[in-house]
Amino acid sequence: MSIPEGDYEKGKKIFKQRCSQCHNIDSLATKTGPTLNGVIGRKSGAVAGYDYSGANKAKGVEWNRETLFEYLADPKKYIPGTKMVFAGLKKANERADLIKYIEVEAKKAPA
Repeated sequence: MSIPEGDYEKGKKIFKQRCSQCHNIDSLATKTGPTLNGVIGRKSGAVAGYDYSGANKAKGVEWNRETLFEYLADPKKYIPGTKMVFAGLKKANERADLIKYIEVEAKKAPA
């Protein structure tokens, strides 16, 4: 699967509009959803103290460009039983932009 490179600034806007209500990326604090700080390379369902669905814990996927690209298209299809209510991003370029932003920001030390 070839994933477009993505645009950081466009991804930043998407994150702010679509993700930041439920997820932090610049701290280890959880909101409705788990922190995304350090998400790249982390297994699904692995943030300590966050109450994941059994489906998310059982998926056991490692988050990277490829898995996030597929997941963000339709989270409920990728992990049936997930608590995430986000419907997904159907446009490949929007998913790539968001992933680019997540890749950069998730590596930064938490505030």
